[in-house]
Amino acid sequence: KKYKITRRCLEVFLKYKHPVGIITKNALILRDLDLLTELQKDNLVAVHMSLTSLSEKTRRILEPRTTTIKKRLDTIKALSQNEIPVNAMLAPIIPSINSHEIFGMAKKASEAGALSMAHTIVRLNGAIGLIFYDWIKKTMPDRANKVLGQIEDCHGGNLNDSRFGVRMRGEGKIAEHIHSTIKLAKQQYFKDKKMPELNRELHQLNKDGQLKLF
Repeated sequence: KKYKITRRCLEVFLKYKHPVGIITKNALILRDLDLLTELQKDNLVAVHMSLTSLSEKTRRILEPRTTTIKKRLDTIKALSQNEIPVNAMLAPIIPSINSHEIFGMAKKASEAGALSMAHTIVRLNGAIGLIFYDWIKKTMPDRANKVLGQIEDCHGGNLNDSRFGVRMRGEGKIAEHIHSTIKLAKQQYFKDKKMPELNRELHQLNKDGQLKLF
């Protein structure tokens, strides 16, 4: 916010007509609406807005000091009204914490103007697993063991899962149930919607400036 790093990056993308996708959970993105609008004129931008819950209580537990759910939905609406394509990123989906909210989040995101939705299942690699274990024991002691057990079921019996192509999708019955729910939610709320492909034709991919030095 202070140094406006994102804004400066967007200025470079706009100058060189380079396509860009932005993943965020922050309403501050609207500060750069002028640049996003200019990028969109050439189909050079897509925004992926993170949603983790419709419950402020859950949001404050999972993501303290982040933008409220209402502001995130309002941000999706504001971007959509300016014809900037938005994908709702339901991530991470955590069994027994927010997995029951998939339909609700999909509905609200679609109503706000999102064109699609995507998801990942929670993964706890490396030290994150230990941090999460300690966190959930303190914040949700009544269901900590259930949540941890279900996460393990999604990752071959382990909290830690670094397998490429599997770690963000998960496996097993619980993971498949989540995927099925996501599929149904997409069919119900995003059936006739689609994110546009970004324009990759305006940016010169292979510049030879440096090669002239050799």
